[in-house]
Amino acid sequence: MSRTLFLAVLVAGLFVIGSSSYVWAAQVDAKINPNSNESPFTYSYLKTIFIEYPNGGKLFDELHTKEWTVSGTADASNPGVQKLIASLNKKMQNDGSHARISDLNVAYDFHLKGRNLQTSVDYKVILKGTLTDYVITKDQVRTLVDLGWRGMGTNDSIVIDGVEINIPLSLLETKEPAVYEILQNTEADSILSKGLLNADFILQQPMSNWHFLFDPTGINVDAGTFGLDQSISGFVVSSWTMGESSLREGRQVERIFEAKVAADQNYVIRSVQSADQGNIAAIGFGALDVLDGLEIVGLTPTPPKDYGTTSTGGFPIAIVYGMAGMAAIGGVAFFIFSNRALKKQTVGQQGIDPSRLVSYQTSASSGGYQTNRGEAYLADTSDYEQTRSVYEDQKQSPPPAVTNQEEAACGCAASAEIGTECDCVMHGSCLCDATCKCSADLCKEQASSMS
Repeated sequence: MSRTLFLAVLVAGLFVIGSSSYVWAAQVDAKINPNSNESPFTYSYLKTIFIEYPNGGKLFDELHTKEWTVSGTADASNPGVQKLIASLNKKMQNDGSHARISDLNVAYDFHLKGRNLQTSVDYKVILKGTLTDYVITKDQVRTLVDLGWRGMGTNDSIVIDGVEINIPLSLLETKEPAVYEILQNTEADSILSKGLLNADFILQQPMSNWHFLFDPTGINVDAGTFGLDQSISGFVVSSWTMGESSLREGRQVERIFEAKVAADQNYVIRSVQSADQGNIAAIGFGALDVLDGLEIVGLTPTPPKDYGTTSTGGFPIAIVYGMAGMAAIGGVAFFIFSNRALKKQTVGQQGIDPSRLVSYQTSASSGGYQTNRGEAYLADTSDYEQTRSVYEDQKQSPPPAVTNQEEAACGCAASAEIGTECDCVMHGSCLCDATCKCSADLCKEQASSMS
């Protein structure tokens, strides 16, 4: 009982720890080339704000019939994007990274949709840019690459072409001033004033917790025939991914924050964001390390000689042994269950005891044919209602009784004795002599002519 309680507490603790929420969410996709001075990256920031008014009120009057969209794009020539680049670089420097953003393109899309019970505001900002200065040192053996830039974000106000893209409350102030007046200086500020551009959780998740894979396709002799990029020719490609629930990363769920606002009616403000996701690829075989508190990766063109050359590195070994262990446990459990089930089964003769059956032959009638098939019936009448044939319910007329020896010699009488039709009628000629007493017209004529 104590072991069961311990396991239950352990599993519950894992779920509690895994479901602990950080501030905001983001998705990153980056491809690092250690042989180049710059590499591309993409960050997506997504959030949905729900303004709920189940009892109606002023927010209902203002929002339930409205729908609008604010969207746009901008490049590094835009003053707002230039401010964003400086703010992102400052944040990465504070995180200990030496990498910098040299170019950036911004796309934003905000959509409000009013309904009878609630209004939703979807926020989406996508950053596509170029990362530089990520190579720390390089020699003939390996290249050390900075990975401390992963928490790309800012809490500053970023205005591009008159649109605030980072603070949700500011957008409402511009587009819905009546709604802003109701929500400002309330508990909703804790949700609506948080910056959308925040990737802190991606940085806080150690790279050693990410899933690691490497693809050796680039080192194949015929790799060029598959149209592969020349940049990976002669190299393997390493990749790290995060965002799925596991014992290492914890349980990944949507992050939901809620605040209640008491005004003319009771309102609820909810913020919902998907779980953080990351996908970072690098040319070469990557070995993680930490340098002065900064996470780095050492990249070599090929994996070490003592390292498996499978497409997933050391990862499959753990999976193979884990699956083998689970299969063994499953097999033992199956045999234990089967053994217990067999012990509960009744052993011995099932159904009717053969010693209580008496057999008799069938198809032994005149003009028929004999087979090796037979039937059986119970020697006694016990359980008769459960074993009797349904055909016994059908009434059959008994065969006519034999009156004398002469009739027994008659062909028609002999066939009637076993319940069949008259042989004389069937064959079209009488098989009897003058003593035949058959009632068939054919036989009567034959007997009359012979007498």
